[in-house]
Amino acid sequence: MQDSDTFALDDELENTTLKLSDYLAAVELVVKETFKHTVWVKAEIRNVSSKNGHYYFELAEKDDSGNVVASCRGTLWKFKASRVLSKFERATGVALERDVTVLLNVSATFHPLYGFSLNINDIDPSYTLGDMARQYAAMLARLSSEGLLHLNQQLSAPFDIEHVLVIAPEKAAGLGDFRADADRLAATKACHFYYHYATFQSNTAPNEIRHAISKGMLTFNKQYQHLPDLLVIIRGGGAVGDLAYLNDYELAALVAEQPVPVWVGIGHERDHVILDDVAHTSFDTPSKVIAAIINHLAQLMQRTQRYADTIQQASRQQIAIAHRDSEREFLIIQNNSRHSLQRWQHLSESHFNKIEQYAKFELRQVSLNTATYYQNIQRLSQTHLTQALTAVEHYYSATRHQSQQTLTDIAKQVRHYQQMVLVQNPARLLHQGYSFVQNEKATYLNSIQNIEKGDFVKVSMSNGNFRAVVTQVNSNTDT
Repeated sequence: MQDSDTFALDDELENTTLKLSDYLAAVELVVKETFKHTVWVKAEIRNVSSKNGHYYFELAEKDDSGNVVASCRGTLWKFKASRVLSKFERATGVALERDVTVLLNVSATFHPLYGFSLNINDIDPSYTLGDMARQYAAMLARLSSEGLLHLNQQLSAPFDIEHVLVIAPEKAAGLGDFRADADRLAATKACHFYYHYATFQSNTAPNEIRHAISKGMLTFNKQYQHLPDLLVIIRGGGAVGDLAYLNDYELAALVAEQPVPVWVGIGHERDHVILDDVAHTSFDTPSKVIAAIINHLAQLMQRTQRYADTIQQASRQQIAIAHRDSEREFLIIQNNSRHSLQRWQHLSESHFNKIEQYAKFELRQVSLNTATYYQNIQRLSQTHLTQALTAVEHYYSATRHQSQQTLTDIAKQVRHYQQMVLVQNPARLLHQGYSFVQNEKATYLNSIQNIEKGDFVKVSMSNGNFRAVVTQVNSNTDT
């Protein structure tokens, strides 16, 4: 329609009363003639639905503050939908759904009954890929500026991994791979796993995962009065579009702010999401996460064995040193005793000679007292010898007693260290006749307050386990 025709139509309709259908038909004509060409339009999908193979969109444009400044309906007809959507999904790995920004090739249409809408002819996947990359880069920049990007990585790795909180999609293949090894590890009582489930795809995934993390941490802390050693987030590989739901700022911030190290194993080697950037440690698959936990515990056991060997070797060295010192002291005492005996013997002989000479001299004058003097001298010599022997025996006994006591103390210390090492093995408790009791939720029970009549329980012993039903519950205070 020419401009002159348009002006003429405007003049003709200006003072004319029309039916609504006639007026809207005129508008339809104007729109069809004026906007019969196609254009590329950037818009955000606010909602999308399908019926009989046709797809119906609610499109919008937002300003920098997130306010909607323009909106309209769009239609992707059945005869084009299959080609356009398959091309888009192959290129981007995501499905067309709400909150996705797209570049559409459209033509305007107006219908007197259905109003204004856009006919969608094509969708440019490269624009959406670029927009997703920009959003990812913006998230990384924001997390970095707020000090969250490497916050969890600054936590020290756990010394011992005894309690692990696991967040995963229920009944997923990746979780099955993880639990195959985790259940075997849990059966040894070396590590315990606590599972909380959430969906890892669709727009609700970030909220559900955040809820599962918060609930899991709160429940564990309330029940055990301490935090778990490790938080694990796992999901098997899948379509890129499914993993794209995990690129959420709020979820990434929550993971970064966790007070315990977070290990993630999401997707395959080629997959990467924002959680890989903020987690303490990132693995390619769930299987590699459980493998790392097992390897950590194996290294801890090796270190413990090395410590036990070092203690045993040090104990043996101390015993050997003490034995050598005791022998050396004994030899010193023995030599000193011999020297003292020789000295006393020499002195005794010297005194005896003097007395003998004096006695001979006096014999001529005091012959009657000679026998008495001789007996006194002999008794005095015997007393000195007895005292000397008593002193030697006392020194020898004291030294031997002290050596034996030192060896006894060292042996006690060695047995104490051995008992400290052996008591760390939970299997020892089972072999002593103790057992572990779990309820149907695999929670270990340590009080009858958690057991009611009719409950089913699992009792684990050293050589196996059995299941039982509770027929009566008695407390220690029952008479």
